[in-house]
Amino acid sequence: MILGIGNDLIDIRRIEKSLERFGDRFTNRVFTELEQAKSERRAQRAASYAKRFAAKEACAKALGTGVPRRGVHWRDLGVVNLPSGKPTMALTGGAAERLRELTPKGMTVQVDLTITDDFPLAQAIVIISAVPTS
Repeated sequence: MILGIGNDLIDIRRIEKSLERFGDRFTNRVFTELEQAKSERRAQRAASYAKRFAAKEACAKALGTGVPRRGVHWRDLGVVNLPSGKPTMALTGGAAERLRELTPKGMTVQVDLTITDDFPLAQAIVIISAVPTS
């Protein structure tokens, strides 16, 4: 059962400008330490950050909250990779609480994420599903 769907499209140049103007203030406010470490290693640094930013926006939309609203903050939403390399979202704080509110009893949550970029755009789609607990 689908609990929420969200998508976001962002201009990578917008993130480039934020990185130039605000530097660490921007990255520390919006991105988890893991996201920063991964993005800082990328040749296309701004595109990496832009994809993660779009994923956060898409996930907040799937949760039905937006950011920052209803206790959901930027760093509560983090892009992580499964051992297979597949991206997904790690939710903490207010985002995790909102997810618990959405999840029916006896169900387990699955968060599917797809991210892509083609300069000057980055896009993310998030689908939050509830599946029966085995």
